[in-house]
Amino acid sequence: MQNHQIVMEEIIDPQEIAASKARRKKFEHNFAWLQAHAAEVYTQHRGKCLCIAGGELYVADTPQAARLLAIATHPEDDGWFIHYIPKEKAAWVYAH
Repeated sequence: MQNHQIVMEEIIDPQEIAASKARRKKFEHNFAWLQAHAAEVYTQHRGKCLCIAGGELYVADTPQAARLLAIATHPEDDGWFIHYIPKEKAAWVYAH
């Protein structure tokens, strides 16, 4: 049996906190873009990996390829994120 260690750190460096807040703002912008275009994106790109960066969509077969497309165009956007759209529509049940 493996032992896993959890380490928690408090970040107090003002520059690191500011960078984190700026990255979060970019992420929220990209996430809002996906929410606004979800119906179109989900219909057209089933079975694909998406990366949203700079408020633009990048689609590929693998997460790595989608990310490379996005950062090639938007290297300054560190608030990008990757999402996979399953091939088939399905109901998701979330429970504790």
